[in-house]
Amino acid sequence: MQKLLLTAATAILMLTGCTKTEETLNIGKNNIKLESDLMTPEALWAMGRIASAEASPDGKQIVYQVGYYSVEENKGHHVLCMINADGSDNRQLTESAGNETDATWIEAGKRIAYIADGQIWAMNADGTNRTKLTDDGTGINAFKFSPDGKKVILLKSIPFNEIIKKNPDDLPKATGINATDLMYRHWDHYVQSIQHPYVAEVTENGITEGYDIMEGEPYECPMEPFGGIEQLAWSTDSKQIAYTSRKKTGVDYAISTDSDIYLYDIDTKKTTNLCKPADYVAPKVDPTKTMKNQAVNSEENLKNNPGYDTNPQFSADGKYIAWQSMARDGYEADRNRLCIYTIETGEKKYVTESLDTNVDSYFWNADSETLTFLAVWHGCVNIYQTNLNGEVKQLTNEQADFVSVAPANDGKKLLAMKQSMAAPTDIFIVEPDTAIENTKISQVTFENKHILDQLSLGKIEQRWLKASDGKDLHTWIVLPANFDPNKKYPTLLFCEGGPQSPVSQFWSYRWNFQIMAAHGYVIIAPNRRGLPGFGSKWNEDISGDWTGQCMNDYLSTIDDACENLPYVDKDRLGAIGASFGGFSVYYLAGHHEKRFKCFISHCGAFNLEAMYTDTEEAWFSNWEYDDAYWNKDLTPNAKRTYENSPHRFVDKWDTPILCIHGQLDYRINYNQGMGAFNAARMRGIPAEILLFPDENHWVLKPQNGILWQRTFFNWLDKWLKD
Repeated sequence: MQKLLLTAATAILMLTGCTKTEETLNIGKNNIKLESDLMTPEALWAMGRIASAEASPDGKQIVYQVGYYSVEENKGHHVLCMINADGSDNRQLTESAGNETDATWIEAGKRIAYIADGQIWAMNADGTNRTKLTDDGTGINAFKFSPDGKKVILLKSIPFNEIIKKNPDDLPKATGINATDLMYRHWDHYVQSIQHPYVAEVTENGITEGYDIMEGEPYECPMEPFGGIEQLAWSTDSKQIAYTSRKKTGVDYAISTDSDIYLYDIDTKKTTNLCKPADYVAPKVDPTKTMKNQAVNSEENLKNNPGYDTNPQFSADGKYIAWQSMARDGYEADRNRLCIYTIETGEKKYVTESLDTNVDSYFWNADSETLTFLAVWHGCVNIYQTNLNGEVKQLTNEQADFVSVAPANDGKKLLAMKQSMAAPTDIFIVEPDTAIENTKISQVTFENKHILDQLSLGKIEQRWLKASDGKDLHTWIVLPANFDPNKKYPTLLFCEGGPQSPVSQFWSYRWNFQIMAAHGYVIIAPNRRGLPGFGSKWNEDISGDWTGQCMNDYLSTIDDACENLPYVDKDRLGAIGASFGGFSVYYLAGHHEKRFKCFISHCGAFNLEAMYTDTEEAWFSNWEYDDAYWNKDLTPNAKRTYENSPHRFVDKWDTPILCIHGQLDYRINYNQGMGAFNAARMRGIPAEILLFPDENHWVLKPQNGILWQRTFFNWLDKWLKD
């Protein structure tokens, strides 16, 4: 067993559990001893990350997946673990150096299926009797067994040359990309393959390679860039598959969020679109104009579900299919509703309308009359339930984020994963009660207790204040570790991304508030205009108005903190953020009127004209900007958007700024960060840029993560402490 010594400013970490041979590395749980009670980047990366969990059919056992990381080796490793539902007998099931993922119970709870080395394997619940079920030449990305256990959906990647031409066979080393239409790249890769679902047979000799249920179709299922097996579902009788697809290519794909739910019949091999009539013809769209006011989003066409529909599930009685549904095409932040489709009649109705926020993950209860789901409200993600009449009730009221929920047995108990700004994800059993205060929540795993017990964490508070327009504005406050109310602390304004994603009780392994608190910073994190969990109007108030009230909300929040929180040092303020938060930082740099002493922008948009055509998912800028910048009949909103692009206010920049960007970021291209850095230096402003040639919109590699943290705090400390 090799011991790895890592030295940081405040801690020496002893990482054990990394067993290394010449060929392989088995990364296991990190047993670390800290020299200080303050969080460090190394301590953060030493934590295990629970990724998924599933209860056995009888609810007595839970199989779950954990990721462990080695900073020295700059890689991670996923293992499968088992624990009883009461928290006893926790043990690791897989020990190989390869990754084991996607565990699910099969054979009525007798066995567990999982993926290893691109193939499906099965094992007993104690980890014994491992059997390889597939030998697929393509490789398996994900899978889902039918209820009768006789068939399985296999997700496979197939070559795709509709947009990027295949290079000549006699030029095997050529690296050129010859694209003919939009969406030739997505998120962080060039699109030269797509996923398709295959239906395979389960035989005594294993699982067959199956057949493609979308054969010949140039469309993906599940959808890029983050869709998985949750976008497909088996009917209870194992005779049908409901799946999600956005059946568009090129420009049409790039400017549209219109995905649909399709029903595939195993026997007839017939596919039916459940969202639209068979003779539906989509209205023509001008891709240089926002789709807000085009025919595709007319009241009449909204009946045809032109928005984002995904994640179907069949009810236990087979009468209904549920899915998550957004109303409008082109609007990725539209309210996510829960749609119920009656199979016999084709009727659709929405059963979460009384809760004016988004439905996140959900499942059908065994009664086929109620559904359990997650939703954000006032900066927390809790568990809710609705019936078919749309009567919604709240089941939990935690200052936390539930990140998943599923049945634990007959539905009387729920299996959930939960995190907060003070705790990474763990597994819980939830026993709902008619009275929410009597709901019992029991923690099952304590994955990082051995690390957390050594740390002093910052206290989390919430505050309501008045925005500049008189509206109530919610903000989270994270106090420094070992907080002294008699001291004044440097303070950071956290600018959220999205632009329409909530500042909820999240735990991040990069934008981690506790490591900021460990460095002696107060964090102010407002739920400014444009964030869900405060009603649809609040969420939509940012759309087309990126530099209006939402920026006023930021300034109102930091001004309130300076005036009313005695521990905030108004002379040592910084503003930080990523994505739209990075854009916000660039904008504030030209409008803060000397409030801040330094800025950090990660993957932020700097030049909105360039952003309009640089980003790969064109529907985003299409919706938000109103017009392509070259249109001569710009709407007032479009004019305001382009006129208020951050790059137009560099002449007012006067504050040190750090720009961070990944060169594989195709959502917000790295030229945006380079442009901001170059502009700052040409203006004579102290600036640095941290570029990651091998990272996307996120920073995923351990050593890059450590470098990110060190650069981040070196910059803050230089300008706010030294």
